Amino acid sequence: MAKKSTATPVAKAPKAPAAAKKKPVANGVAVAAEMAAAVRDIAEIPAAGPVTGHVHGQLNGHSPASQYLEAQYIEVYGAREHNLKNVTVKIPRNRLVVFTGISGSGKSSLAFDTIYAEGQRRYMETFSAYARSFMGGLERPDVDKIEGLSPVISIEQKTTSRNPRSTVGTITEIYDFLRLLYARTAEAFSYATGEKMIRQSDDQIINFLLKHFDGKKLVVLAPVVKGRKGHYREDFQKIAKLGFTKVRVDGEILDITPKMQVDRYKIHDIEIVIDRLLVKEEDRFRLSGSVQNALTHGKGTMLVLDPDAKKATPQFFSRFLMDPATGIAYDDPAPNTFSFNSPYGACPTCNGLGEVQEITEEAVLPDRKLSISRGGIAPLGEYRDIWIFQQLQLILKKNKATLNTPIEKISEDLLHALLHGISEDEADSGKGLYNEVFEGIIPFLRRQMDSESDNIREWIAQYAQAQPCPECHGYRLKKESLHFKMDGKHIGELSVMDLNDLAAWFEGLESRLTDRQNVIARELLKEIRKRIGFLLEVGLDYLNLHRPVRTLSGGESQRIRLATQIGTQLVGVLYIMDEPSIGLHQRDNERLIKALQHLRDIGNSVIVVEHDKDMILHADHVLDIGPGAGIHGGHIVAQGTPQEIFNSGSLTSQYLSGQKHIEMQKKKRKGEGVDLVLKGAKGNNLKNVTLKVPLGKLVAVTGVSGSGKSTLIHDTLYPILNQHFFNAKREPLAYSGIEGLEFIDKVIEVDQSPIGRTPRSNPATYTGVFTEIRQLFGEMAEAKIRGYGPGRFSFNVKGGRCETCEGAGIRTIEMNFLPDVHVPCETCKGRRYNRETLEVRFKGKSITDILDMTVEKAVEFFEYQPRILRKIKTLNEVGLGYLTLGQQATTLSGGEAQRVKLATELSKKDTGKTFYILDEPTTGLHFEDISHLADVLQKLADKGNTVLIIEHNLDLIKVADYVIDIGPEGGAAGGMIVAQGTPEQVAKSGKGHTARFLAEELKTSKYATA
Repeated sequence: MAKKSTATPVAKAPKAPAAAKKKPVANGVAVAAEMAAAVRDIAEIPAAGPVTGHVHGQLNGHSPASQYLEAQYIEVYGAREHNLKNVTVKIPRNRLVVFTGISGSGKSSLAFDTIYAEGQRRYMETFSAYARSFMGGLERPDVDKIEGLSPVISIEQKTTSRNPRSTVGTITEIYDFLRLLYARTAEAFSYATGEKMIRQSDDQIINFLLKHFDGKKLVVLAPVVKGRKGHYREDFQKIAKLGFTKVRVDGEILDITPKMQVDRYKIHDIEIVIDRLLVKEEDRFRLSGSVQNALTHGKGTMLVLDPDAKKATPQFFSRFLMDPATGIAYDDPAPNTFSFNSPYGACPTCNGLGEVQEITEEAVLPDRKLSISRGGIAPLGEYRDIWIFQQLQLILKKNKATLNTPIEKISEDLLHALLHGISEDEADSGKGLYNEVFEGIIPFLRRQMDSESDNIREWIAQYAQAQPCPECHGYRLKKESLHFKMDGKHIGELSVMDLNDLAAWFEGLESRLTDRQNVIARELLKEIRKRIGFLLEVGLDYLNLHRPVRTLSGGESQRIRLATQIGTQLVGVLYIMDEPSIGLHQRDNERLIKALQHLRDIGNSVIVVEHDKDMILHADHVLDIGPGAGIHGGHIVAQGTPQEIFNSGSLTSQYLSGQKHIEMQKKKRKGEGVDLVLKGAKGNNLKNVTLKVPLGKLVAVTGVSGSGKSTLIHDTLYPILNQHFFNAKREPLAYSGIEGLEFIDKVIEVDQSPIGRTPRSNPATYTGVFTEIRQLFGEMAEAKIRGYGPGRFSFNVKGGRCETCEGAGIRTIEMNFLPDVHVPCETCKGRRYNRETLEVRFKGKSITDILDMTVEKAVEFFEYQPRILRKIKTLNEVGLGYLTLGQQATTLSGGEAQRVKLATELSKKDTGKTFYILDEPTTGLHFEDISHLADVLQKLADKGNTVLIIEHNLDLIKVADYVIDIGPEGGAAGGMIVAQGTPEQVAKSGKGHTARFLAEELKTSKYATA
């Protein structure tokens, strides 16, 4: 055996299968022995050289044998996707690997468009050609070869769903387990009396009657109609045919007569009189037959009545869940009883959405100083000679007012009648405002909401606002479902709890449940706790299960999917993630990093595209891609452990080691000397917050995830400003008042939504500079001679574009069972336009040449066209000089798309009184890009504008003039302003989590020399 151990792994590994083949198949024992010997041989090979240095297998508890049986690296040869320059790289498996580098350098191209795309393509190829024809194929990425690839799972920034029915509870499946838990173990309570519902067997009912009504007369009734309108003639005929002679109608026992019926417009209760008897033990057989007969005709429910009692109150009995006092019965619960996506559980008023569109008085009467004739009632407009105005005039005249009376001078009672209508009772009473029934403006508009016409529904939508459903109070479920409780809580109450509180409620729940409930719930509770634990692990403790997925940020939805993947406990998988730290406060970073390390430690490879300093420092292996962006990038500039990256001299290493830094201004701006003050903000988790934003400064709003930043700024402050300046429809969340609006003249919000979802959208079209360029080409002498206008130079309309490819520049060839192939258009050779259009040139360049030009070159090219230059120059200033003007929007990274948006807003002329709101503008940005961004924001503030940024990135927070920290925690424990002032003042305050991390950052930061 000693000799064997000196053999090389390469020489030894093939021997096992070769030896096994020589043995006859019948001799199973011999084959097994030979295989066991081969495995022992491999196990004895010393783990020398690269194995100990690069394979993480030993840390994961893998035997040396398994290290040789699986590849040690993911090897990529000749990657040329997008801007990658023939990249060849070896990425260690079973490690946490971070791809970093300047924005646009090619990180996503390597991680997602090459490695993930190839893994996905190989998986698709395992299906039959027939199956692939339905799914659509995947193109082979532009790479020579990839080896050592595991099954790949991608967790990107895209929000999981825009569906209002999709919630955190449904996508994590926690709510599904909760539904099952409640269906099997919850106790039912009456929504009328709050008493516990009971169910009784036939024998229990008979025994109860014999015990409590012994020797008494009893009428046994079977309910057939409960609280419904109708004449029920056919029902009375059916009852008579069954052989019954009496019925109880609205409390009165009547004989059934021919053609019997009741008032069809009134609400009725009708019961069949099954039997009238004297209750005695010896007549048990008759009583039993009557009870079973009543339960059959009453569909499981029956009533008994003591005819001699002074107040003959019937007593209810049921085979199902029932309230004995009122007779209310529930169906047996099933999981879909608690589903707001099922008609069995959804609230009938809001159809399970938790909110309804309500016509509000404020929307109908936007300006109460106006009279009705001048358009005071917005949906009616100004006076016209039509019926509705005549009707209003008569009502007003009776109350000594006219159509010319300002609405604010009309009495509240009269105004209520105009808006909500006059009922029949009010009109008949003599004290009515008008002697005829009037529907009312708001009920009329509400009726139009169900119109089949799209135009009418759109017209009504401007007067409607989303309000919590009055029936279910936003819980989404019908009232019966909300009266099944465990430990005093219904499922809706659990859904709106923060995950921290929910985890605490489930802690020790067994001691608060009955033995029967515990037996049923044991496995379900394990599963629910485990899944909640995974969400807490990735820093999402401030969310609740009720939260709609469409309101989550990209980082939050990504971390939910990460928690779901941790729960699957898969091994041997390659996970690729796109900046999971987005929207995450420094405090929560540690939990996220631990979650990723846990994925690695159970035997997976994890690749993270990331700029976060902590993530880079905790990685096992780092790939730095650069050196520049776009055409200047696409190379591996450094790779190795974080320590090896430190010494590489790359741009990333210079920022990590402190050689380069984002400079701070020691002297802060004085600002305008006035504040914008938002008083009493109470939306979501805000605790009556009063926000003071000093105008004319760069202001950062920060705080841990879920502390209330977005609620305060996006959902309260921005809608107030948007309504004030642009008459926007969106209503702000609850607040008391606002001061200082007179000091600003407009508001601009730059959020994280994409700039376009089609290849036709590009930076030139989005920023509007392409319109100016087409205008310029339309003014060329050659264009005027030919009669071309600006529209001739658009690739989206007929005329100047190539009609073979319809201006796309590429043609899609359908390959039936194989992926579609995109080839340059054979007519225009990818130039998008026809020959005649391309003959018009400006400074020797055609319109296609301009679209293929980088922003850097375009700045020089258009230096004497100020209207064009202003917009292109801004793109260059935010660090997008490497993009081409015509680059497809679908190929832009998240950071690039947001900066195009930012550049578009910055290129607009400002008055020095503009209020800018930016939502995490550092998303997807490298340290160098953040430096560029900080310069642009400082220039904006220098002009007197107010720039408010919601941000977690300390590099940008530290360069702000003023910091407002919200917290101290997320969810219910947040919603307060814990510290505010200059970055230095907030750091010194020691209050809240931001202060601690900001103080550390300021220790190593440098101030710009004056």
